Amino acid sequence: MIKYKVTLTKKERETLMENTRKGSHTAKKVIHSLILLNADQGRFAEKPQTNEDVCKVLKIGMRTIDRVKQRFVLEGLDAALGVAPTSRIYRKKVDGETEARLISIACSEPPKGYGKWSLRLLADRMVELEYVEDISHETVRKVLKKTNLNLGE
Repeated sequence: MIKYKVTLTKKERETLMENTRKGSHTAKKVIHSLILLNADQGRFAEKPQTNEDVCKVLKIGMRTIDRVKQRFVLEGLDAALGVAPTSRIYRKKVDGETEARLISIACSEPPKGYGKWSLRLLADRMVELEYVEDISHETVRKVLKKTNLNLGE
């Protein structure tokens, strides 16, 4: 495994110290700042620590420390503190036409024996009418929330 050596400039150290002490930052940004400060082997470092020491103090995994150090060395400070972009592509299950059909069902009378439409009931009806192959009640909830449609009225 390649070992990455973190050497911070004085300005980078000051920026990381501010991240840990001032303002409101995400927990991940603060943790990554602490990792880089503790792993620093530059001339401005107080006392460089081993990955094992940092791991014990911050209660994080060794792999996380290695990844942060690698991103700092290869991509720079901003990349090491930021969230890595995802490469996953999600296929949308519900398009505009399917949304319209869902809303029309939700605005219609509920089935006999029910006082109002439930999310699961709507999902089942969408599959029953073959508008979609399968759909979860959570997807139905998101569509209805996006359109500000309240089933309780």
